Amino acid sequence: MKYNSLSVSIAVAILSVVHSAPSAIAQESTRNPTIEVDKSVLIAEIVVRGVEGKLQEQIYKTLKTQPGKATTRAQIQADIDAIFAIGYFANVKVISEDTPLGVRITFQVQSNPVLRAVQLSGQVIPAEVVNNIFKDNYGNILNFRQLQEGIKKLNKWYQDNGYVLAQVVDRPRVESNGTVTLQVAEGVIEDIQVQFVDENGEAQDAEGKPISGRTQKYIITREMQLKPGQILNRNLIQKDLQRVFNLGIFKDLKVSLNAAQDPGKVIVVVNVTEGKTFSVMPGGGYSSASGFFASGDFQAQNWAGRNQKLGASIQANQRGLLFDANFTDPWIAGDPYRTSYTVNGFRRETVSRIFDGGDKEVNLPNGDRARVYRTGSGITFTRPLSKKPLEKSEWVASLGLQYQRVSIRDADGKLSPKDELGNNLSFSGNGEDDLLTLPLAVVRDRRNHPLTPTTGSLLRFSSEQSIPVGEGNILANRLRANYSFYVPARLTRLTQGCRKTNSTANECPQALAFNFQAGTVMGDLPPYEAFSLGGTNSVRGYDEGNLGTARSFIQATAEYRFPVISFVNGALFFDAATDFGTSNSIIGNPGGVRGKPGSGFGYGVGVRIQSPLGPIRLDYGVNNEGDNRIQFGIGEKF
Repeated sequence: MKYNSLSVSIAVAILSVVHSAPSAIAQESTRNPTIEVDKSVLIAEIVVRGVEGKLQEQIYKTLKTQPGKATTRAQIQADIDAIFAIGYFANVKVISEDTPLGVRITFQVQSNPVLRAVQLSGQVIPAEVVNNIFKDNYGNILNFRQLQEGIKKLNKWYQDNGYVLAQVVDRPRVESNGTVTLQVAEGVIEDIQVQFVDENGEAQDAEGKPISGRTQKYIITREMQLKPGQILNRNLIQKDLQRVFNLGIFKDLKVSLNAAQDPGKVIVVVNVTEGKTFSVMPGGGYSSASGFFASGDFQAQNWAGRNQKLGASIQANQRGLLFDANFTDPWIAGDPYRTSYTVNGFRRETVSRIFDGGDKEVNLPNGDRARVYRTGSGITFTRPLSKKPLEKSEWVASLGLQYQRVSIRDADGKLSPKDELGNNLSFSGNGEDDLLTLPLAVVRDRRNHPLTPTTGSLLRFSSEQSIPVGEGNILANRLRANYSFYVPARLTRLTQGCRKTNSTANECPQALAFNFQAGTVMGDLPPYEAFSLGGTNSVRGYDEGNLGTARSFIQATAEYRFPVISFVNGALFFDAATDFGTSNSIIGNPGGVRGKPGSGFGYGVGVRIQSPLGPIRLDYGVNNEGDNRIQFGIGEKF
């Protein structure tokens, strides 16, 4: 009996203990005297209560404490931990009782509730994602091991979707109705800051002063989709940085994360290295149109630190001064829809294709070629037709106002209102016209690539309404439509040099490309405003403007584009156009008197050499009259 009473007192001290799972509902516990932990007692019987069936059997298989053997407090604690490790139990209570044969150990367990729903405190993860992860566990007793596996999948979803700071934190909260609530720290952005750094990444100069930048900080932050209060997302940050870099005024951009006062938030710091945004390029030479000339180009891409662009091209030649100056604000401050505007002023000189070329040469009375001078200014507003200014808009519209004084002059810059046949070259008849126009255009771009598209389409509509003012008192509307579409093709396999696309495989830039253009002028039509047909960007095989001069026209092109080697592409093409016989409705019939056919086609082969400026295009074309020529251009024809 002395042995038994000693055993009982030790057993009570060791075994009357209550343990709960980390997220379990609170239960009663009994305080017992502290005894030495290295003492052992003889176990007569093991009993499991609170569950039946398979769960009860699973507990019995888990226990290391066995009847007829001695045990210790450490062993009982290990059994309690093993029961919790099964995952189904919220509470384990151990009760010891003295029996004539030894100590009876009772494990009183409380199972978790049946899992009905899992809820997250986070903002970004969709409810269907959570339900898909835990749906196989719904309707069964909550198992903490399975719950932990689901939590790992939730954390992986956050990482895979760019939420690099997000994770489930703290203990799950289990309600008696079977609802589990998981606390998530998703990484909320407290602030977005801009810091200018030098080329070595240093934010301070040699004197320890912060490096100051030219760029206004809002120019950077307005290009970012992520805002304070949103969840940090690596994918969005990368897109934001690319969007800012595409402004063309920065040499390098990097992001760093600083801790905020609130441990659940973060401060995003954009480290900016500014690039060179100012250039001056002098030039000079000789041209058939201008004679000897001196020129200069000036470009400032980040005027006043607002990403505004100021540019000017000036040419001084034997007959005077030509210039083209422009100012562009790519995003009017405070506008929510990314509206931009461009203001320009110009004085230009061109040898007009309307009054040149054809089978019969018709010049000015003094034998010179007619030159068109345009002096004027204008403003154009452009806006994407989308309510999401940071995403590419499928539709873009523009509206403007432009005034020009147009004059026809000879090589010495003197007014020359008529050609050698006595035909008027201006609408007013005195060699000078005033043109005040309202240009309107809409563009829909569905191409998969801006330089070498293989799928999609590009649609343009434009209208220029002239307002009768000054010399000529011109009232007209110039309408034009242009539609291109592209069909993927795999007709040749000349090279393995293929362009990487968003798909998992490489795709060679092969395509069947089609273009249709049409235009007409309603009302008054100064001859220099007619449509010119033939040439590099019209019907190849004809020289510039040699096919026709039209009031109305239609033009079509079909091309097969294919790779030859990694940086060289080839093309087979067919072009056709007609002026519908409208040349004689233009003042002076400039196409008819020069013997331009008005309708024709051309076909041939070309190469495109890839360069930083875009494809350099060389085409060899043959027209329907049997003439052939090599023609040069920058970029694809359409």
